[in-house]
Amino acid sequence: MISDVIVKGSLIEVYDANSKRISYMSESNKKVVGVASAFFVVVNGSLIEVYDEKCKRISYMSQSNKIVKGAAGNTFIVENGSLIETYDEKCKRISYKSA
Repeated sequence: MISDVIVKGSLIEVYDANSKRISYMSESNKKVVGVASAFFVVVNGSLIEVYDEKCKRISYMSQSNKIVKGAAGNTFIVENGSLIETYDEKCKRISYKSA
């Protein structure tokens, strides 16, 4: 279970509820934009990428005009023009509504 994801120097570090580091990866142009309980979301150039607690990429999608607004539970929220979209960890859109 992920409790926190922080950028330290050139690393993205993943921590559990006991503040123990679970894993880490190179930051290299990745920006952490959302943290859920079982995954975290980064923007990497033109991609939105989803990683698990071991820093293994689960899925990705084109960023295009999408802006990640956050993550909670098992989903993350994206603003896409006039829509607010909800995605799961596999970047599958599960709902949307007008902004």
